[in-house]
Amino acid sequence: MSRRAYVRPLDLKHGCVDLSHGAGGRAMQQLIDELFAPAFSSAGTSDDIGRGDDGAVLPPLAAGERMVIATDSHVVSPLFFPGGDIGSLAVHGTVNDVAMMGARPLYLSVGFILEEGFALADLARIVASMGAAARAAGVCIVTGDTKVVEQGNGDGVFVNTTGFGALPATRSLSGAYARPGDSILLSGSIGDHGMAIMSKRESLAFDSEIESDSAALHELVAAMLEAVPSSAECGDPDRGLRLLRDPTRGGLASTLNEIALQSDVGIQLQESALSVKPQVAAACEFLGLDPLYVANEGKLLAVCASADAARLLQAMRAHPLGAEATVIGEVVEDAQHFVQMHTRFGGRRNVDWLSGEQLPRIC
Repeated sequence: MSRRAYVRPLDLKHGCVDLSHGAGGRAMQQLIDELFAPAFSSAGTSDDIGRGDDGAVLPPLAAGERMVIATDSHVVSPLFFPGGDIGSLAVHGTVNDVAMMGARPLYLSVGFILEEGFALADLARIVASMGAAARAAGVCIVTGDTKVVEQGNGDGVFVNTTGFGALPATRSLSGAYARPGDSILLSGSIGDHGMAIMSKRESLAFDSEIESDSAALHELVAAMLEAVPSSAECGDPDRGLRLLRDPTRGGLASTLNEIALQSDVGIQLQESALSVKPQVAAACEFLGLDPLYVANEGKLLAVCASADAARLLQAMRAHPLGAEATVIGEVVEDAQHFVQMHTRFGGRRNVDWLSGEQLPRIC
């Protein structure tokens, strides 16, 4: 993209966003040229991408592939937290939504809503983080938009991202595919992201800092699907991977209730198989929260035929983002769609839907 010569460059150290940065004129173009475009530049993109047009022309998919699209908006507070920020979180969250469909993430679009007076230094930090996360994930940010609202009518910055990916013709994963007898696997500990946000928000200090688990999971997904293809790809309804989900807002409990309802089944969990880091457990206890309902941004749930569970678990544990994977339960017949957990003390408890908003502004 060509760069225009501006009389005075942006003051990225002391400057602030003003209304002219969203007005469509010279100031907005300068923001794009000097801040967004350099941060989002990617090697290997076609000439049609990033030319400053109203949209991006994307290369055709390979024969037989289908397009997958997912969109998400990010309003996390605080904007910067241990293990990430709103920029990297926006990339990871949308890449993961595409990956949970079994698709290969390719492109992102980005929309910013900025508040007048927001520091350009903080914006530059967010944009740089977003660009780095996209390059690390191997996806291109190909188009975007910026709007500015008056001071007091926003909260610094909100980010919307839309992801595009390619899905092989014979692959199909869905929350509606779980069957009684299937195994449920989880890629690691729960509650890290939500408690990283809350510990920062509430200024809680622990012997070991809680860091968000925010990460792009598509390479883990690719390794899992190579080891255990989807049931549709297997051509055998009694084998294969049924579905993938990332338990974000509402945490593990809400995601499992969604699956149970979609698939018209029940779910039985083993509490002893669930992992919660000590500092996360301590923070949850201090704040009166249940880690089952706390958001994750770098973990995934998988449901597969029980015959394939051992092979899928091995593939997950061979990847750094699935090294602590475990089988946490099974799918059962239940017309009431209950999610129940066998506790460490030999009892059983219902794990119901999240009621209300347990943790606002965590993603």
